[in-house]
Amino acid sequence: MTIDVRKPTNAEAADMASEPIWEKEESVFPWTYDACETCLLLEGEVTVTPDNQSQWGAPVRFGAGDLVTFPKGMSCTWHIRKAVRKHYRFG
Repeated sequence: MTIDVRKPTNAEAADMASEPIWEKEESVFPWTYDACETCLLLEGEVTVTPDNQSQWGAPVRFGAGDLVTFPKGMSCTWHIRKAVRKHYRFG
């Protein structure tokens, strides 16, 4: 599985609206997903680069309005280019 980025359906966006919000300023940091995460970006611009691109795929860029799913077990580097505000759900 690779990082999936797409525009959400109206139902998906409404469903994600009840999830917690995470915010982060412009920064670069490593991250490992212990569980699958789905997030809906409300603000921001991000590039995520998987550590093992042969397994997880090429770097992915996404921003406000995108629904993104990250696979369990992936280690990567987040590069937040514009401050992020997102709804998120693990599992």
